[in-house]
Amino acid sequence: MPVKMNSQTLTNSHKLRTSTTFSLARTCVSHTRILDCYRIQENQDLKGQTVAVVGLGVSGRAAARLAIARGASVLAIDRNENMAHLEHDPLFEKQNDLRTILGHCDRELLENADRVVVSPGVPLENYGISSLLQSGRRVMSELDFAAEVLPHGIKILAVTGTNGKSTVTTFSGQMLSQLGVKAFVGGNLGNPLSEASIQCLTSSSVDHKFQVAVVEVSSYQMEIPYTYFCPSVGVVLNLTPDHLERHKTMEKYAAAKCRLFSHMNNKKLAVLPIGNKHLNEAFKDHVNKCNLAWIGDFPGVKIDLEAKIAYLQIPTTGVVTQLQLGAMKAMGTHNNHNAAVAAFSVLGLDVGIDPEGISTTLAALSAPPHRMQIVHRDSCGVKWVDDSKATNVEATYAGLMGLREQKSVFLLGGLAKVLDTEGSNGFEKLVEPLKYHICVITFGSSGTAIQKTLLASGISIPCLRAKNMENAVNLARSIARYGDAIVLSPDYSPNKQNFEEVKTYFPVTTSH
Repeated sequence: MPVKMNSQTLTNSHKLRTSTTFSLARTCVSHTRILDCYRIQENQDLKGQTVAVVGLGVSGRAAARLAIARGASVLAIDRNENMAHLEHDPLFEKQNDLRTILGHCDRELLENADRVVVSPGVPLENYGISSLLQSGRRVMSELDFAAEVLPHGIKILAVTGTNGKSTVTTFSGQMLSQLGVKAFVGGNLGNPLSEASIQCLTSSSVDHKFQVAVVEVSSYQMEIPYTYFCPSVGVVLNLTPDHLERHKTMEKYAAAKCRLFSHMNNKKLAVLPIGNKHLNEAFKDHVNKCNLAWIGDFPGVKIDLEAKIAYLQIPTTGVVTQLQLGAMKAMGTHNNHNAAVAAFSVLGLDVGIDPEGISTTLAALSAPPHRMQIVHRDSCGVKWVDDSKATNVEATYAGLMGLREQKSVFLLGGLAKVLDTEGSNGFEKLVEPLKYHICVITFGSSGTAIQKTLLASGISIPCLRAKNMENAVNLARSIARYGDAIVLSPDYSPNKQNFEEVKTYFPVTTSH
């Protein structure tokens, strides 16, 4: 009877060191290379199957590479007819089982695929994906497709919320790294989870590539129900009106966020903000499945921003500790809040971290790009701060409150979002926190509307209008004095062109 072998039995039964070599057909092949090739073949669980990947942005391309690594034939589909075919991408060279379809796609191709993997940027109405789901076809998110083959020994820390998720994800990854815990950091942050799965599949090591995967998760990634994605710690930071053009109602938005907890059991830790009625209602479907902790109450994390102390009480491990936040150097007191939640989440993973030791990581924490990032200090003693990832009013509000002690000139503009049926853009909420600052300058296509809203709401500092970002930057430069900050917090959905415009008119010193 043939013996079924895996990489572990191959290693143990032959007692070979990594340096051992074999002469096979006059070719010298290392033991490591043999294991590597064996593992790739062993994990080709989709051989003979067709996977359709819809949406060829960063996540879609990573999912296509993962599908190929798993042995599948891939249909790569995108509505953008001007996109380059994946066959011309060096990462997909010599892949015979790959076909790119741009623009129109015959629905029958999707119906006949063994799986359809959907990128987060693709609405479910496109290509009839929603009806495919309802008909029982195997439709998956990129996140779930990646989680299916992620080794079970890797713990997942998943972070979502309307605002702050990129920063909490980044801080969590930095804490783990400083404390010697190997971690993958990505997801919606820009490095898809499929990349982690590819690394694990193709690794020549018997050991796991990572101990932890820290994953930022957007609500778009949770529209399709999960089968495999199961965090050890799942965090919903907050929920405020945003993305309602896609989710339609706050109830549906909350339900998408709480889908994070779908497969978490009583050994897992769910973290919610205290007092959010939409999340509380949505969480009822998961309340008996996992341990619950709160942001703002116990068990959970309570943060005294005035005293700069966080109190942590973790229900799954029994750990009770304090975190001194005074060592934080990241700009804005809201980042003290982000660091405290990150520390709580990391300790909740229970990966052997000393609760006292996590305080040593705070001084080195740095926020991700475009999030309260000091990009320049000019010769006049003015700090230039890029907060251009503040893509909604709530994010701008958090930035304003975090800089109460830093007198600033705020640049607000871009294309504002309508937040309710009455047509409000929501900027009236900024009147109170703006009173601590020098002035506000509006610009862009919504600049006039933003200025009118602020003036009508009784703003107490000068509110000026510039015709474009260049004028806004020059005006801010003429107003700011030594010790002040100029903050770009535009409240529009970011894209590459926006950030290139920031570089054009906003002084950037790469050393900062």
